[in-house]
Amino acid sequence: MTGANCVSRGPAIPLLSHITSTSPLNRTIKTAFHPLSARFISLISSGRQNRPVCHCLLPSVFDKTNKMTYQFPALSPEKKKELADIAQKIVAPGKGILAADESTGTMAKRLQKINVENTEENRRFYRNILFSSDASMANSIGGVIFFHETLYQKSDCGKLFPQVIKEKGIVVGIKVDKGTAALAGTDGETTTQGLDGLSERCAQYKKDGCDFAKWRCVLKISDSCPSGLAIAENANVLARYASICQQNGLVPIVEPEILPDGDHDLQRCQYVTEKVLAAVYKALSDHHVYLEGTLLKPNMVTAGHSCPKKYTPEDVACATVMALRRSVPAAVPGICFLSGGQSEEEASLNLNAINQVPIGRPWKLTFSYGRALQASALAAWQGKPANKDAAQKAFCNRAKINGLASKGEYKPAAKADQASMQSLYTASYVY
Repeated sequence: MTGANCVSRGPAIPLLSHITSTSPLNRTIKTAFHPLSARFISLISSGRQNRPVCHCLLPSVFDKTNKMTYQFPALSPEKKKELADIAQKIVAPGKGILAADESTGTMAKRLQKINVENTEENRRFYRNILFSSDASMANSIGGVIFFHETLYQKSDCGKLFPQVIKEKGIVVGIKVDKGTAALAGTDGETTTQGLDGLSERCAQYKKDGCDFAKWRCVLKISDSCPSGLAIAENANVLARYASICQQNGLVPIVEPEILPDGDHDLQRCQYVTEKVLAAVYKALSDHHVYLEGTLLKPNMVTAGHSCPKKYTPEDVACATVMALRRSVPAAVPGICFLSGGQSEEEASLNLNAINQVPIGRPWKLTFSYGRALQASALAAWQGKPANKDAAQKAFCNRAKINGLASKGEYKPAAKADQASMQSLYTASYVY
């Protein structure tokens, strides 16, 4: 018997004449294929002597004994449509995400740089500057990620911030993770906490006006990292979070961030990014997550911050798109990059180059920036009410630039302003 599905002749393949009712092979087959072993034995011992076993006989046996796990309906068609529509609205052409979900501690660091006290009122006042900017911000911003405190604060005119954002046609999101925790036995690697009670929190956030959520996992590159444990654990946590979000009507932003700390080169980052994203999407599949109702927030593929070799935006773009093509399914509607400590201008130039790479890109490739959307606005504000208009102008200008970059249409000015060129890198960055 010949053919691609058949085992070729050779000493390693037992001849049919050697298979008897009492032979060890017979007993092994009966054990392996019970309760269908009788039919299987009759097929291979039907008198056709001295012929090797053909693999084409096996599928019918496996089909009846090793069926794939059945996927019970997790989401109704109506819920799937709702999630897909929300995701598409966030990443509509030319739009990205403003990540305004900094924790109280992170805001303290931001405000300290401009000598502003970290009080609830100062945090509210600053975010009011961003959220009450000109309505044109909606041309570039499709979604805003809130921190829990901010979700329940009000603008100067007495409206809850989510209402202010929704009136501009922008989707409201919420950070739902509870920070990282150490993975014992690893080289300082972490997982992310917050699954306990997540379903109840998501249900409440949905009632309070949120339509998407964000959860950040963190990995790092070193001689021993990321470990297999860290990759698998964080992938599974992200998948569980995504499933819970979808059950409660929230589009999950899946964020497996690989930190830029270290001196690794571009190729190492690309390799690690591919491995991490492949594991994440395997986990999402295992958890039956509806990909059309998700968004991905990854790092761009960049060299480590201490790498002596410098790469061009075109280098970063090519490595990033290739890594994504090898690991992210086309069903994902949008990929919203984090800025990862890049300066405002660097993040915009890299995003622009990514959208100009002459390689197939089946997803929207846009931004979900925090520092890289706010640095110039903070510098313009300086904690002074009189600078509100200047801060809003700086914010809207950077949002417009990134909106153009998400379409590959950004043409940088001959000279960028000083604030946009400053590195925003912080080692072992936490939100």
